[in-house]
Amino acid sequence: MRGFKPFLFSVITVLSMHLTYAQEANIAYCDSIIAEGVELMFKKKHTQSLELLVKAQAMAKDNNWSKQHFLAVNNIGANYYSMLDYGEALDNYLTAYTIAIKELDAKYEMIVLNNIAILYSKEKAFKKAEEYFKKAYTIALRHDDAVKTGFYAVNLGLVANKTNELEKAKAYFDEAIPLLKDMPEIRNQAYVGRAENLMLKGAYEAGKEILKGLLPTLDAQVDEELKTDALLLMATIALNQNMPNLAIARINEVLNYATSVEDRLESFQLLAKVYTETGQLAQALIAKDSVLQATSNWNKIKNGRLFETNRVKFEVQNYRNKLQENEKQLEAERNLFYIVLIAAVIIICLFAWALRNSYIKGKQRKVLHIRSKELMTLELEKQKSDKLLLEKKLKEEATRALLEEERLKNEIESRNRKLSAKALHLLERNELLTSVVKDLEASQGVQTQTSLRDYIGKLKNLIKSNKEWEHFSKHFEEVNQGFLNKIKDRHPNLKAQDIRFISYVYMNLTNKEIASILNITSEACRKRKERIAKKMNLKETANLYSYLSSI
Repeated sequence: MRGFKPFLFSVITVLSMHLTYAQEANIAYCDSIIAEGVELMFKKKHTQSLELLVKAQAMAKDNNWSKQHFLAVNNIGANYYSMLDYGEALDNYLTAYTIAIKELDAKYEMIVLNNIAILYSKEKAFKKAEEYFKKAYTIALRHDDAVKTGFYAVNLGLVANKTNELEKAKAYFDEAIPLLKDMPEIRNQAYVGRAENLMLKGAYEAGKEILKGLLPTLDAQVDEELKTDALLLMATIALNQNMPNLAIARINEVLNYATSVEDRLESFQLLAKVYTETGQLAQALIAKDSVLQATSNWNKIKNGRLFETNRVKFEVQNYRNKLQENEKQLEAERNLFYIVLIAAVIIICLFAWALRNSYIKGKQRKVLHIRSKELMTLELEKQKSDKLLLEKKLKEEATRALLEEERLKNEIESRNRKLSAKALHLLERNELLTSVVKDLEASQGVQTQTSLRDYIGKLKNLIKSNKEWEHFSKHFEEVNQGFLNKIKDRHPNLKAQDIRFISYVYMNLTNKEIASILNITSEACRKRKERIAKKMNLKETANLYSYLSSI
């Protein structure tokens, strides 16, 4: 079984980005060169890829484009990872991680955390790998990103298999598989990880069943790495089940199509182990020679890549130096442009100032005339405004006066109603007293009882008393201020009894009610009304109330 191979998110997200964020021409250009750099990286053209990504990095950094800065630096790290320079890759990933946590959202932080974890796994530092995978997994859970949660759960399960934490690995694979139903390639990796987990537990048949169901779906050209993992795992299970011929067949199946030196090296190592454990020493020696040859080839590749990495670093540094020189030249040209521009602006300003002075002198009188006209217009407008405000104020005062008059009128009517009620009360009291007097006078023995006759006399005096009238007159004058004085001034020939009678008429009492209050008959009341109307020079008694109301 080959070593740990989780999924490296080399920020292919930049390809799906395209020009979505291209709201400005410069950002669009920066996005396009990042996309081109990633494409060149996948074609193993690392020098050209790094040149473009370094250029994008400089543009993004100068313009504070955080997302583009992150993508450029992260993909620079991915280039160095592909060239096996893990130290340089880690430096760039850590820089990208700093950008992500300070300036971007959790999506970018998850990407670079996953890449850092993969570097640690390549160096067999599985605890550090688990730490960074777990951070990415936690962020995905917090943001309810089911697919990313599945990605990181698969990687955590593979790490747990390497550290022999088998129950933890099983839990991660069980969680990941349902989440990756739309991502078959990564889900298949989870199945391979689960089969490895079962093998490590000794459940060989269960692990073999998973791999048997998976292998027919894998294509050696499309899924070469995953198929190689599955076949070598099947070979290991066969060896543990003491079926060396089946193990050898599975290994040879890998060797028939595998082109990767790393895959062939791992296959020959397992083949040598099978031959050694079954006592086929001659075949074991041949297999070990193949291991030595594959190891030599692998070292040549690594040394060649190391040389290529150093050469690329040198060329990238030269490119950076050229960029700096270009920036300095651009800065000098920019400064010269600014100096020329400032000088031109000064000359233009002086010329404009001279023209302005001559123009102002020619326009001053016209401006003064216009201003005077404007002031006069404003003054007229102010006078009109003041007049309108005054008219509005007078209307408001008139309205308030009408409202006050209406209020006072209503108040007088209210008080007159109270006086009418009081007059009616006097009426009822006099009627009651009259009835009592009549009943007493009609009783037997009243002539013989002196005290009773005195009591009857007092009641009659009370009926004829003027105290109630004085009290009533006082309140009537308070309510109808000046009414009695106006009557006396207009008609000085009226007596006090006439004034009292007029007050009751003013209150709109009927003849019967007035007769009862004054303790006279209705006929006497009618005649008194006619006599008073005649004194006041009124033609008909019916006009008396109307006349009084108009005063």
